[in-house]
Amino acid sequence: MKKYLKIIIIVSALLIFIPSFFLMSVYAGVSGRLPTKNDLLRYKNETASIVLSLEGEPVGKFFTENRTNTTYEQIPQYLVNALVATEDARFFEHSGIDSRSLLRVFFKSLLFNDHSSGGGSTITQQLAKNMYGRKDYLIFPLFLNKLREAIIARRIEKVFTKEEIITLYLNTVSFGENIYGIETAAQRYFNKTTRDLKIEESAVLIGLLKANTYFNPRLNPGNAMNRRNIVLRQMEKYGYLGAADTDSLCRLPLKLDYTKYDIRGPADYFLVKVRKEAERILREAGSRKGKPWDIEKDGLIIVTTLS
Repeated sequence: MKKYLKIIIIVSALLIFIPSFFLMSVYAGVSGRLPTKNDLLRYKNETASIVLSLEGEPVGKFFTENRTNTTYEQIPQYLVNALVATEDARFFEHSGIDSRSLLRVFFKSLLFNDHSSGGGSTITQQLAKNMYGRKDYLIFPLFLNKLREAIIARRIEKVFTKEEIITLYLNTVSFGENIYGIETAAQRYFNKTTRDLKIEESAVLIGLLKANTYFNPRLNPGNAMNRRNIVLRQMEKYGYLGAADTDSLCRLPLKLDYTKYDIRGPADYFLVKVRKEAERILREAGSRKGKPWDIEKDGLIIVTTLS
């Protein structure tokens, strides 16, 4: 009996020591530098520059990452509700970390080498991953990345409000097809702004976050519609929708207005000329905060004489 008691004590001590050791190592920066408060406050998404005609119609874009940022005020409340209900039901209650999910990842990935244990991250942890990516560690990469994201998530929660975190998340996340952010996704799949999205359209876009190819509404409309309905049911589950409204929305067909603006197409030659002229003007305008303007990252609005 004493033998078994010793084993239990040793195992218990290891279960406390090992995660604590890794946590302190990551926190100390052994696995790479962690962003500071000032780093977080200075963070800026790469944003596409939009080329407009004389009448204000979009002609094309220049970008490294196809993204147009939006503000919290431009995001419908039901879109926020869909995100929280589907991705992180306790978002407004926690401080960035769901301890139960983190422990599950520890036990499955570290102790049992089960790499299917990913997921379960809070919205804030997902934002940390979107902002700073993941590192290729030689040992326990999933667990170390999860710890790193947890620490960054706690720092994010201390710097930003919940509304700011939602906005940052929706502006950084990928929606497939090399598009980033909810505004670009709304334009791509529904040819409208985020503000004008309907409930069922919002559910389609939130559904994309689970797997942005498998649930792509253009490539896999059946999968997208099924996923949309799961999102709507989640909204009902957490009190954001009534049962009758949910049933009605789930019966709606999937309707897209797929629109793609980029630097290819009939206006190719014109856009090449626009880019050269815009870059010349930016060089003459000088730097901004000590950095030269970048037509592919700084979210410029370029109005042309095209009519």
